[in-house]
Amino acid sequence: MEWISDLLFKETVAHTIFIYCIVIAAGVFLGKLKIFGISLGITFVLFIGIALGHFGFSANHLVVDFVKDFGLILFVFSIGLQVGPGFFSSFRKGGLSLNILAFLIVILGAAITLTIHFITGMSLPMLVGVMSGAVTNTPGLGAAQQAVSQVTAGVPGIEIPEIGLGYAVAYPFGVLGIIFTMGLIRKTLSINVQHELSLFNQGQHPTESLPEKISILVNNPEIFGKTIQEISKLIKHEIVISRVLRNGELFLASSDTVVNENDIILVVTQKRSIPEILSLTGTQSEMDLTSKSGKLISRRVMVTNRDVFGKDLGSLRLRTRYNINITRIYRSGIELVATPHLKLQMGDKLTVVGDEKSLEKVIEQLGNSIKRLNEPNIVPIFIGILLGVILGSIPIHLPGIVNPIKLGLAGGPLIVAILISKYGYKFSLVSYTTPSANLMLREIGIVLFLTSVGLVAGQKFIPTLLTGDGFIWMGYGILITLFPLLLVGFYARYIMKRNYLEICGLLSGSMTDPPALAYANSLFSQTSKSTEMNCSCFDAAA
Repeated sequence: MEWISDLLFKETVAHTIFIYCIVIAAGVFLGKLKIFGISLGITFVLFIGIALGHFGFSANHLVVDFVKDFGLILFVFSIGLQVGPGFFSSFRKGGLSLNILAFLIVILGAAITLTIHFITGMSLPMLVGVMSGAVTNTPGLGAAQQAVSQVTAGVPGIEIPEIGLGYAVAYPFGVLGIIFTMGLIRKTLSINVQHELSLFNQGQHPTESLPEKISILVNNPEIFGKTIQEISKLIKHEIVISRVLRNGELFLASSDTVVNENDIILVVTQKRSIPEILSLTGTQSEMDLTSKSGKLISRRVMVTNRDVFGKDLGSLRLRTRYNINITRIYRSGIELVATPHLKLQMGDKLTVVGDEKSLEKVIEQLGNSIKRLNEPNIVPIFIGILLGVILGSIPIHLPGIVNPIKLGLAGGPLIVAILISKYGYKFSLVSYTTPSANLMLREIGIVLFLTSVGLVAGQKFIPTLLTGDGFIWMGYGILITLFPLLLVGFYARYIMKRNYLEICGLLSGSMTDPPALAYANSLFSQTSKSTEMNCSCFDAAA
């Protein structure tokens, strides 16, 4: 039975895998259980890791450090790929104010830490450790440890304080505190998550901006005899005229097609533009041209050809080359009017109208290969991770600060992932991943990270609490965690009227807390039955 002892306690590869699997499986299972109507979800993995770490289960610290950092990189990189395409537009719509609020949370946490130091006289280095745990900032702990060791190096009689103990005690509630704040805001203000999700989607993609099909009887003399191209310039709205019915004959519209009196045209445009378009062209026809196909067929074609990824739709000249019309583009659950300046992305679904032979040529050009879409883009992902690690390792020297700051293994990969997902096509780096593949990478990354943190923290967690000072440190950590979050969270909701989704992302990002971000993401994923969370939520994290 010696092999069982080796598997449980000897630091081998098999032992490490065994411990990680036990922690992850138990944590994910127990995290689904609801206590007082609340489940911690994947975050519960952290506490199972703490429990096993307390009872002596451990792994080689170098292996644990590697798994923790690599798991964190996978998590933030997957988040960056997910939110990247819409990140900059979301930032312009309100990201600046979110970053100001995030900065306020950080400043309040630092101010509370200094206040505790001056009132209680507690060692400032140890308080910095407590603050690092309270705001779940591992890079901050590393910088503090490095600064303390540099200050005390070579000075006789000065013992380097074990500030990691303060971090270990404060960290678990730092995670719980953010989740608690999210729940308290939701319960206190009676927030309906489903309604908030609907409001956010409406704000990002208003109903008035979604594509609408309408058949119009042309009776305005001002456009008689004009071509489709001339009419489009006259209307000055996002508009696609795809079909024309004349004397009972239905045919495909081209830019040179001349519109005559009593023609019926099928127009695809934004809903809010319909009244103005009707005033310029005619009246809504009782006949629905979509029900009259003739030789024309409509089909959705997926963009899977790397050669067209990132190009403007108009630059491909599909309409003139193949005598077809592209009316709508379906992207990330949203339909858009197919305007010429719209850049194609991998996975876009284009609604194409034309005859069968023309559609076959369009399909050949765009790809429409589900197999190709499902193939993982491994090389761009690892090139992105490499660039992210390099970016995160670059020291940034600021005036008045002895030690340079770095973006670290979280900030660097996150920023690179956002940039690659948005602009990677310009350098032949197609980083597209299916929602299920992205979710898998994200979940694996976060559970590896949480297990590693839990195993390390668990070794000293209970002994530190039992020394007496541990409970005091935990109390200070709770204060540092909760006060800024509650103050800014309620202010953002009650005064600024920010959406609950944005507030959850704000709290997670300001505390650089992947576990809380994973919890919030799962909360809205369960509500919307989707794996995608909004982009604005992560502006503060970047």
